[in-house]
Amino acid sequence: MSEEQYHSASHCKYLIQYHIIWCPKFRFSVLKGDVEDRLKQILQKICDDYNYHIKALKVMPDHIHIFVDVPQTVAPCDVVRTLKSISAIELFKVYPKLKQFYANMVKRIFCIYSRAYQRSYSN
Repeated sequence: MSEEQYHSASHCKYLIQYHIIWCPKFRFSVLKGDVEDRLKQILQKICDDYNYHIKALKVMPDHIHIFVDVPQTVAPCDVVRTLKSISAIELFKVYPKLKQFYANMVKRIFCIYSRAYQRSYSN
């Protein structure tokens, strides 16, 4: 790696990059078309706000790959939490039908699980 890629702090040089992959709940293919474009904008804004630098970003219909360069003071779990939570909140604001879709899906799954649980104990 060249010297320009490293960052300097008061007493150290560092290069911290994470390749993060995550998928929507139940791995449904919802990240297509307009949603994909909006998600890319949202992730870019989050990274700008938190001083993360996107090296690569690919949004697939059922998962996201992002390769980010972060400051040495940020833990990997904080990067993931920030990217996932803020992007979900912002997407649900822009696409309320997407939020409703997931809310209904969780209700259906809970209902199926509850009925199966009741049947197993009623015998």
